[in-house]
Amino acid sequence: MFLLLIANTVVFAVDGTAAEGLDAAAWLILLLLFELETAHATRLSTRRALIAVHAVRLAAGAAVLAAAIGYVNEEDWLDSANAGLWIAVVALLEFKVRFAQGLARHLGVVETIAAVLYLGLAALVLTWAWRGEWFDAYDAALWLVAFATIEMNVLAIGR
Repeated sequence: MFLLLIANTVVFAVDGTAAEGLDAAAWLILLLLFELETAHATRLSTRRALIAVHAVRLAAGAAVLAAAIGYVNEEDWLDSANAGLWIAVVALLEFKVRFAQGLARHLGVVETIAAVLYLGLAALVLTWAWRGEWFDAYDAALWLVAFATIEMNVLAIGR
C-alpha cells in the first residue's frame, strides 16, 4: 500500500499543482510517522528518536496546512474539503492515541465523529468518480484504506 501511495505522490509532484505535490508528500510522511508510532512504538525508545519524529511531524503538519490554504486560494473546493476532513481525522486519531483512557467513556461519540468524517471522505471519492476524475478518486480511496489500517492499529492499542 505504501508503494502505491509513494507512486501517487510522485504523480502529484510531477503533474499536479504545487499544493497537490506538497499535500501528497506531507500526508505520506504523516502516515508513515503515525504507522511507526502506532505499530512500531518500541523502535522509538530513545529521546533523540522521539524528538526527531515530533520535529518531522511538525514540519509535515505545517506543509499540510500550507497545502490546504493553497487549495482554498486556488478555489479548489473538493480538495479544500478533502484537506479539512483529513485534518479532522488526524486530529481525532491523535486524541484517540494520546487520551485513550479518558475517551473510553465517550467512545460512542468519538466513533460517531470518526464515522461522519470517513463518510464525508467516501462521498468525495464518489464525487471525483462522478466527475470523471479517476486518478483523484483512486488516490482518495487508497488513502481511506491506509487510514482504515491505522484505525485498526489504534483500536488494538486502546484495548
